[in-house]
Amino acid sequence: MPTEDEMTVTERRKYRKRRLPLSVKAERSERSRMLTEMEQVTGFHRKSLLRLLHAPTLERKKRQRGREHIYGLAVEQVILVVWESLEYICAERLTPALLATARHLARFGVLHVSAEVEAQLHQISEATLTRSLRKYRSQKHRFPQKGPERANQVRKPVPMKRIPWDTSEPGHFEVDLLQHRGQSSEGPYAFTLQMVDGATGWSERVALLGKGQQAMEAGFRQIMKCLPFAVKELPPDNGSEFFNTHLVRFWGETITGLKLSRSRPSQKNDNRFVEQKNETLLRQYFGTIRLETAEQVQAINGLSEKMWLYYNFFQPVMHLQEKVYQGDKVLRHWDQAHTPFHRLVATATLGNEQRAGLQTLYEHTNPLALREEIYRLLAALWKLPQAAPSVA
Repeated sequence: MPTEDEMTVTERRKYRKRRLPLSVKAERSERSRMLTEMEQVTGFHRKSLLRLLHAPTLERKKRQRGREHIYGLAVEQVILVVWESLEYICAERLTPALLATARHLARFGVLHVSAEVEAQLHQISEATLTRSLRKYRSQKHRFPQKGPERANQVRKPVPMKRIPWDTSEPGHFEVDLLQHRGQSSEGPYAFTLQMVDGATGWSERVALLGKGQQAMEAGFRQIMKCLPFAVKELPPDNGSEFFNTHLVRFWGETITGLKLSRSRPSQKNDNRFVEQKNETLLRQYFGTIRLETAEQVQAINGLSEKMWLYYNFFQPVMHLQEKVYQGDKVLRHWDQAHTPFHRLVATATLGNEQRAGLQTLYEHTNPLALREEIYRLLAALWKLPQAAPSVA
């Protein structure tokens, strides 16, 4: 009597336990018929059933010996160094970049990767990597951290739009301005202007003292100097720091062919790429303390130069590849993690000279040493004095 649903191991044990007293008391022919029935119900071979029925007990035994370790200490040590150099990213992002980064670090003498270790790094699975890193996750070294809108006539003709999640062409940037005012909004304080490309994950940032028109224009000009490709679309939020006569004029004159749009009011998810980077690249580094002096802004910009190299060239990012709608649920499928630099090179957007220059920069940069330099600059930032309190 076959069943449509396969029985679990526990259900099979319970069934045999109930049939055991009957089979012991039954005659030979009846016992044979019962064994045939048990074969059909459980899916076990007849000999396996006889062996279990004659066993001292039907209770399941615990595994006597654990699984053997496939990957040894040498592989684990390489994984930990690569993991540290990439800022302790998740296994989903680390797995595709593991072997390439290990080889890259080996060129700087940070670690030694033998042929056997390379083969094991190539075949290690994401699940195995997750289990290996689980015991070290709590030991990660993190640097301690300190602690209704008026109508704007300039933005009215600007259409509301957001960058599609499946954008594949570089140049469609989300932009936001993050404040570092601490608990008080009095007086001048620092801001960080950040732009993130929706197709590649390429990010640019610059620190400003205040958010006046001159500071914002200078910040955008600085970003344009660093960008290796053109800006084609820019959808900031509805703040007056983005939508004023001078800045709209600047975009029209400086950036040829720019499509200017704006996100919907009170809809932060319209700029989800840059909002996510605000948290991972700015708040996690600078926290919520007040930064207000010119020296602090200069230190942030020095740190941002290193972060530009580290996060664009060595931090793999995943891109949403597909959405599957199942009733009221949405299943999201992500592609394999790649760095923004490698995603940009794959689009053939760069010229030969630009690509060669960026490739040389990548090959001559040690990500582990770069990460250490970032934390050194961050420590130096915390040592800078705050502005003296004003006397009323």
